[in-house]
Amino acid sequence: MSQDSFELLIRRAANVCGIDITRYRPQTTEAGRLTAMLSHHGIDVVLDVGANVGQFASGLRRAGYSGRLVSFEPLSEAYEKLLVAADGDANWDVAPRTAIGDHQGEIEIHVSHNSVSSSILNMLESHSNSAPSSRYIGNESVKINTLDTLAISHLESGSASFLKIDTQGYEDRVLNGARNTLKRLRGVQLELSLVPLYEGQQLFDTFADRLQALGFVVWAIWPGFCDPVTGRMLQVDAVFFRE
Repeated sequence: MSQDSFELLIRRAANVCGIDITRYRPQTTEAGRLTAMLSHHGIDVVLDVGANVGQFASGLRRAGYSGRLVSFEPLSEAYEKLLVAADGDANWDVAPRTAIGDHQGEIEIHVSHNSVSSSILNMLESHSNSAPSSRYIGNESVKINTLDTLAISHLESGSASFLKIDTQGYEDRVLNGARNTLKRLRGVQLELSLVPLYEGQQLFDTFADRLQALGFVVWAIWPGFCDPVTGRMLQVDAVFFRE
């Protein structure tokens, strides 16, 4: 039996159990394609806002990105796991635990069952109905700071920097507190909603227009969160680079 035939047999057997198996090719993954973009644009430092337990940063490392990583995360449980993920990586810094927004002080964040859907904003039924595991199960009081206040200590003169924001509807507040930082960025990745999922959030078109006005253009869009019943795309990851 050839290698291709064997792989097809294994995949069909897995399909019967409701599992799909594909060959892992780093260059075809979202992290792999993003790593290629970072290399193309000479990025040497990535600011990871809304790092959770380090999934995004770890994905970049597996895909071959070797530059500096700086992660920001407010939730206490996720933060402890983030520290473990970054341990032993001399080029991965974890900033002191804080939320990132448009002011300094303290704020309450809603903690979701799945952790990754936690947000400062109230969740709408369009989100919780489509993903029951995202429902809030508690609240946590956390510090909040602006990126302009914190990023300056991580961006050396001449740094080619990239900003990733995944803050569940709070992205516009993060950008509002990063006006000076934005001037130094070569690229930005945002998790953006196509329909309202959190109370008071802005949607994809608003961010695309805002970043275009700052000299960025859309470089890539990846499918994200879908409604399992209707199939409608609810969120995407969008990457922007300066022209």
